[in-house]
Amino acid sequence: LSGVQSIIQKGLAAAEDIFKDIDTEAEHDDGTLTLDRAKGALSIQDLSYAYDGSDSLALDQLTIDIPAGGRIALVGRSGSGKSTLVQLLARFYQPDSGVIQLDGEPINRYRLEDYRHQIALVSQRVVLFADTVRNNIAFGELANKSDAEIRAAAEAANCLDFIEAMPHGFDTVLGDGGAGLSGGQKQRLAIARAILKDAPILILDEATSALDNESEAQVQAALDELMSGRTTILIAHRLSTVEKADQIFVLDAGKLIAKGTHQTLLEEGGLYAKLYQQAFDVSE
Repeated sequence: LSGVQSIIQKGLAAAEDIFKDIDTEAEHDDGTLTLDRAKGALSIQDLSYAYDGSDSLALDQLTIDIPAGGRIALVGRSGSGKSTLVQLLARFYQPDSGVIQLDGEPINRYRLEDYRHQIALVSQRVVLFADTVRNNIAFGELANKSDAEIRAAAEAANCLDFIEAMPHGFDTVLGDGGAGLSGGQKQRLAIARAILKDAPILILDEATSALDNESEAQVQAALDELMSGRTTILIAHRLSTVEKADQIFVLDAGKLIAKGTHQTLLEEGGLYAKLYQQAFDVSE
């Protein structure tokens, strides 16, 4: 009886999670404009947002313009609003006030599915499944991609060296969460996904912050390939990534407090220079 009780409790816990997901309402979508491929110009005007139950604003009248193909970086202390902005850009949340425009149109006017096709996200935490390497690169809407396209994406992301060293190459089944792969290898698989998606807007959310120097060099080379010709938003702590941005925007407590190039912000002093001295590896 005690053994059966344990099995039942595990089943009930799993069922609770499953039914919670099943009962989740579909995302609200009032968009009617169709969109094949965006140019990638983003305009964020007077954007404000507060989380439910919070007395303070996560973003406070933020204004940022990003030209098509531009590369910008968001820098700030933890809790400054960087990740909140990413959530709003992806339309996971709706702003309390202000507007985000893509190619001159408010993003809510686009069909949600079409809009999400325009964005590729590479984050610090890579989600991998207990499936083949091929299916981990090309999953979801990318599942119909050809083997040649998948291989080309893996090559561009510097993945071929470790994939071809596996027992069955692209047909090798990975463990849960990519067990057996290093942090750098997981990140490069995530970059291969983004290359395969070929979206005009790229968001890199601290994609190299947890890597050692050798892994970072390999991942950075793949990121340089990925960022070419795309509107790119970098949320990063590594100097090697931030330095290459066209403009750096410094956030603090949800507000934009400074903007400029890496060199001009260092010369101005202030929060960016302080963060640089504290968190960035000056020897790079």
